[in-house]
Amino acid sequence: MENEMLEFDIGLGGGGREGDDDGLDIDDDEMADSPSATSGGAGGGSASGGEIYLPEGDLLDLEPYEGMEFESEEAAKAFYNSYARRVGFSTRVSSSRRSRRDGAIIQRQFVCAKEGFRNLNEKRTKDREIKRPRTITRVGCKASLSVKMQDSGKWIVSGFVREHNHELVPPDQVHCLRSHRQISGPAKTLIDTLQAAGMGPRRIMSALIKEYGGASKVGFTEVDCRNYMRNNRQRSLEGDIQLVLDYLRQMHAENPNFFYAVQGDDDGSMNNVFWADPKARLNYTYFGDTITFDTTYRSNRYRLPFAPFTGVNHHGQPVLFGCAFLINESEASFVWLFKTWLMAMSGRPPLSITTDHDAVIRLAITQVFPETRHRFCKWHIFKKCQEKLSQVFLQHPNFEADFHKCVNLNESIEEFESCWLSLVDGYDLRDHEWLQTIYSARKQWVPVYLRDTFFAEMSITQRSDSMNSYFDGYVNASTNLNQFFKLYEKALESRNEKEVKADYDTMNAAPVLRTPSPMEKQASELYTRKLFIRFQEELVGTLTLMASKAEDDGEVITYQVAKFGEDHKAYYVKFNVLEMKATCSCQMFEFSGLLCRHALAVFRVTNVLTLPSHYILKRWTRNAKSSVILEERTSVVYTNYLESHTVRFNTLRHEAFKFVDEGVKSVETYDAAMDALKVAAKKVAHETKNEGKRGMANGRVRRNLVSDGNHANCTSDDLEGSSGRHMSEDDIDKRIREISSELECSNRKCEVYRANLLSVLKDIEDHKMQLSIKVQNIKISMKDGL
Repeated sequence: MENEMLEFDIGLGGGGREGDDDGLDIDDDEMADSPSATSGGAGGGSASGGEIYLPEGDLLDLEPYEGMEFESEEAAKAFYNSYARRVGFSTRVSSSRRSRRDGAIIQRQFVCAKEGFRNLNEKRTKDREIKRPRTITRVGCKASLSVKMQDSGKWIVSGFVREHNHELVPPDQVHCLRSHRQISGPAKTLIDTLQAAGMGPRRIMSALIKEYGGASKVGFTEVDCRNYMRNNRQRSLEGDIQLVLDYLRQMHAENPNFFYAVQGDDDGSMNNVFWADPKARLNYTYFGDTITFDTTYRSNRYRLPFAPFTGVNHHGQPVLFGCAFLINESEASFVWLFKTWLMAMSGRPPLSITTDHDAVIRLAITQVFPETRHRFCKWHIFKKCQEKLSQVFLQHPNFEADFHKCVNLNESIEEFESCWLSLVDGYDLRDHEWLQTIYSARKQWVPVYLRDTFFAEMSITQRSDSMNSYFDGYVNASTNLNQFFKLYEKALESRNEKEVKADYDTMNAAPVLRTPSPMEKQASELYTRKLFIRFQEELVGTLTLMASKAEDDGEVITYQVAKFGEDHKAYYVKFNVLEMKATCSCQMFEFSGLLCRHALAVFRVTNVLTLPSHYILKRWTRNAKSSVILEERTSVVYTNYLESHTVRFNTLRHEAFKFVDEGVKSVETYDAAMDALKVAAKKVAHETKNEGKRGMANGRVRRNLVSDGNHANCTSDDLEGSSGRHMSEDDIDKRIREISSELECSNRKCEVYRANLLSVLKDIEDHKMQLSIKVQNIKISMKDGL
């Protein structure tokens, strides 16, 4: 069969040029690991729209030999790739030879993908760290096919090396090799249809495997499917992106405080888009202490790579801080996005941020928010766990409950570490790669490591309402760009209406008090309705707890707090009497901004009757968005009195207990302590008797100074009768009682005037709130009418 020409029906003409032996060698090695370098690459070539060349009939069983002829270079390449599929290896283009006369390719060499060795370019790698090194796949294999163009325009095999220096791939795995992964036209049509219906890559691949009768018959992998779907999404966005720009420009023209920015490429094309309306920027000034970057819609299940920044308002509702379209998801793009968002929020970074478990996002946050505590969304990790450990879930029905218990219910780091080891050993998962990955990142998602940072959640095990919920019911898997902004505006209106309703309920529906505690009444006047109900649960929960002193170092007393008979489940509260600060081992206040029942139990036994001001976060109060704080004004005098009285009480009792502890050590110290107490009792009685006289005299001096500015000091005339004679001691006492009665009457009048004034101010603020609600309702009704 020497010089026999084999013709293939491949849909390409010969189109050859005259040969030229005086050629120029060109190394094509840079194409080696690119999907587009082969006809069957997952991201380019035939997989993304090029034609697939397949030999037919008896040619499928042929082996290359020197002198074999082909109609074209593409035909030779397709034949060698088909041969490689039968044998079990992947191919790529290695080198070319061009004509010096006209630059046309006159010689090609196709090689095994494991040919040669990776060229580590020192200039490219010496000054930067390789974050995700690629697997070494080249082992110096010599297998190859060389073809050369004849004067007739045909291509002839000029060299063939059969032997490989590595194991070949079995038939049931050959579809995983790069050059054999090809998405056919019918498969693309099916993927497009299922993606439009809201299915993700995993479910689509399951449907394809069922349709084709096995994974090896599909012809490509789930990674190829994901890439194809992502490319589809990007192409569709690029075509409609002008809609986004027109909308953003219009909104900015209507309100200059509407912020938007566009990230461009070097070639002038648009990458990512970010925007934040004035309300979002204003809300951040009130509730920007913790944020969530919701990347749920980046999933290939959705047609829009949409990513909102959200937070939590004073009613515990999700609130928007800006949105982005992520067309490019590189680290540099996320860095740009976070910097742009920070600029829109006046450069004030949050205390904490929650995102999906993503290495690229993690690197970008480290650069832009170095002081912000970064948390991975625990619920997304649990969801991924169901995918990565599906076989374990099927084989061990109790594993899921044990996993949740290990993550959520341990009270200390030591308990979690011990429980985790027991979990992975008990289910023989110590070497599971994905579990090792999330364990290495445990400080960013396991609650026991995060309780010292504010995340605005009401409990450690609660799922943040802001994560993947702001646009629930509006943006879904089938939403396209034409529909998006109408649904986006409807979501904003709905969220705004819910906040107005919560404001109305807080102002007009007084909660039912469940205890006679002044602290509960105080909290009901300060917190929003939802937050008060949560605080009330903690306050009522103190009734089941006992707080006993465990340690006393002089300034700080440590209390053990537990239910009766459950000392093994105790929490420890450190209480500083002078500063009125209580720190609990559960760290609920640090995590949520509300005091826990354990600290409140200590307040109960130490006679702290009201919440100290430093435990009332303004972001949880009904005045979180108001510049006037009426309730704090009305209660400040009463609260200060209670706090000062409590401080004196606790300090004196603290010192007295120390005195008692020392006094009972021996008979001598007991006698000395009793003598000292008798002397102290006489002094206290004397001061108590004189306190009223000093108070009344000072009251009269203050009244005289107010009524007559010329009186610079008090004289003996103040203690004389109308006749000018010196008053007796009984007369003085009588006069003091009269002045005391007058002073008390004046004080009562002042309190009435103050109460009336504050009532007027409160009415003004209430009226202002009601007008705001009416305005919002009118706006909503007008938009509905349009």
